Amino acid sequence: MRIMSLDFGTKRIGVAVSDELLITAQGLGTIERASADKDMEKIALLASEHGVSEIVVGLPVNMNGTHSQKTAEALKFVEGLSKAVAVPVKTWDERLTTVQAERAMLQADMSRAKRRRLADKIAAQLILQSYLDSRKR
Repeated sequence: MRIMSLDFGTKRIGVAVSDELLITAQGLGTIERASADKDMEKIALLASEHGVSEIVVGLPVNMNGTHSQKTAEALKFVEGLSKAVAVPVKTWDERLTTVQAERAMLQADMSRAKRRRLADKIAAQLILQSYLDSRKR
């Protein structure tokens, strides 16, 4: 049993998956956005390949807890994904995950181009690790 997380974006979707013991999150990569149907197919295939029992999608919430246009887009994506996969799809507050990912990559002295390629994957990994840690409490 594994859990997959997605960092939903307009150009890319970052993907991470847990280990089988649900302790750690590993980044899988990114999906370049094409169409909703193709995106859902790719996600469903990855979920099947990795034996995923649950998918967690990062929900972009404003710092004050309110919802924005990005939040509405993510919720629409979650609704479509729920119909495309046979496992439960949940949302998880992703506030500051992109900032954390960027900060970690800057500390690792990564080039701007490399940071751009890895930001979504690392954000998905941070979302999943946060979710896994919350389950332990």
